[in-house]
Amino acid sequence: MSDINNYSVLGRIGEGAHGLVFKARHLPTGREVALKKILIKNLEDGIPVNVMREIKALQLLRCKYVIKLYDMFPRGMSLVLVLEYMCSGLWEMLHHNQQEMTLPRVKTYVQMLLKGTRYLHAHYVMHRDLKPANLLINHEGILKIADLGLARLYWPDGGRPYSHQVATRWYRAPELLYGARYYSEKVDIWAVGCIIAEMITKQPLFAGESDIEQLAIVLQRLGTPTEETWPRHSELPDYHKITFPESSPMPWPDLLPGVDADAIDLIKSIIIYDEQKRISAKEAIRHAWFQTRPLPATLEDMPRPKSKTK
Repeated sequence: MSDINNYSVLGRIGEGAHGLVFKARHLPTGREVALKKILIKNLEDGIPVNVMREIKALQLLRCKYVIKLYDMFPRGMSLVLVLEYMCSGLWEMLHHNQQEMTLPRVKTYVQMLLKGTRYLHAHYVMHRDLKPANLLINHEGILKIADLGLARLYWPDGGRPYSHQVATRWYRAPELLYGARYYSEKVDIWAVGCIIAEMITKQPLFAGESDIEQLAIVLQRLGTPTEETWPRHSELPDYHKITFPESSPMPWPDLLPGVDADAIDLIKSIIIYDEQKRISAKEAIRHAWFQTRPLPATLEDMPRPKSKTK
C-alpha cells in the first residue's frame, strides 16, 4: 500500500457524492491516475458501507470495460482510492460533443457498455446506478463502467431483499419506482435500455422531476400495466399509494422518432415492465442492430477525449 508521497497531484477533476476527485501522477511509474478522496466523518463508525461495497466490487472485477482500482491508502480523516484515470465520460460526449456521436460510434459505445454489464452480471454484481455520468471514457476511446458505490452481490435464485432507493431517477426501473425490495440484475438492463435510447436521440427517454412524475411518464408512454404485461405488479409495496389515469402504450416510432427499426427492436426488448422478459446483456450484444449498416466504428475511429482538470 502506498501513500500520498508517491503521487503528484495535477489538478481537480470534480466532486462526487462522497468526496473530491483529483488527477495525479504515480511518481514511481509515471502513470496518470485519479485519486478519489473520501472523507470518513466518524472513524469509530469505520468506512461507510457504500465505500466498502465499491472497494470490494472493484477488487473482485477485472474487465476492460470496468474501471480499475489500483490501490488505496488512509490520508488523515480520509480514505484515498487510486483509480484508473478517465479523461471524459459519456455525459460529456452526449451534451458537449454531439457532433462526434455518430451512429457507428454510438453502436461501439453500446457494445462496450453491454460487455461491461455482461461481465458484472456474470460475476453476480448488480451495479444499480448505471447512467451516462457513471460511464467514463479514456484516452483510447474505451468506455468503462465506474462508480460502484451502490453495487451489490446478488444470488440468481433471489429470495433476498435489497433497498429500492437505488438508481438515478431517469434510469430507475419501474419495479424500483413501485418500491420493490426483491429484484434482480435486470434493473441494470432497464437502465441500459434508457441509456441506449438517450445515446441515439440525445434526449433522456423518461425524464421525471420527481419519483411520482417519473412513474407517471413511464406509465403514460408504455401504457397502464396489466397482469399479462406485468404479473403481480399490484403486489409491489407502493402500488396502492397512488393511482394514475389509464393509458394505452405509445407506438415505439412515436417514442423514438427517426430511430431505425433495428434500434427500436433492441430498446423495446429491454424496456419491458416484466423484468423476467427483459433480454440479458449477453443476448443484447448479439442483436441484429450491431450487424446492420452503419456498422459499429472501429476503436481507431472513436473520439479521443482530452484531459480536463479544474
